[in-house]
Amino acid sequence: MTTFIPVTLRLCCWLCLAVPCLALGQSTFTNAFFNNLNLAIPDGNLGGIANTQTITGLTGNITSIQVGLNLVGTGDGAFNGDFYALLVNNSGAYSVLLNRVGVTSGNPFGYADNSMNVTFADTGSDIHLYQNGAYATNGAGQVTGTWSPDGRNVNPLAVLDTTPRTAPLSDFIGTSPDGMWTLFLVDASNGGTADLAGWSLDISTAVPEPGTMGLVLLGAGLVAGLRRRC
Repeated sequence: MTTFIPVTLRLCCWLCLAVPCLALGQSTFTNAFFNNLNLAIPDGNLGGIANTQTITGLTGNITSIQVGLNLVGTGDGAFNGDFYALLVNNSGAYSVLLNRVGVTSGNPFGYADNSMNVTFADTGSDIHLYQNGAYATNGAGQVTGTWSPDGRNVNPLAVLDTTPRTAPLSDFIGTSPDGMWTLFLVDASNGGTADLAGWSLDISTAVPEPGTMGLVLLGAGLVAGLRRRC
């Protein structure tokens, strides 16, 4: 027993160090574009539309994600402040991409810019308040750039800029990318319409390297065996 205890402790310490340092094998699914959809979003209708796409062939769980969204105004003065967008995956994780951008206690209609072609990433500035700083539009008048999702998980008729942001893209981290992804879109206010021209997913996944995991499992087995002998 005088020699067994130190050996076991050293092995347990090695395992504690090894487990957090597992090497990760990367499997990247870059820019899955779902273009040329041209789906009309019903004006002033909380029923909205849904578009479902299926991802297959990825291993491991999501480590990072970005989402592209292309809304094209139909020429009758679509307001970006009208739109609500929710993304849900097969695991039930979700993120509120848009919730009537620009709506505040002093502005119940939100921003009047005509449509958008943007990328969502949790590292960007809050899209709900994009006019608070410099922002760009393209030749079609669409707002562009990379923004963090609105994240305000409330009814679009009740949202304000002060509503807590509780539904970011990071909710997808750790879930499986395979399966169905559904984008819901609502035009919550009458007057001015837009089409869903397309959207995209940029997903990275990671799994433990088999060799490293094998060492950890071997070490765990040695500990178990030594304890039985003790």
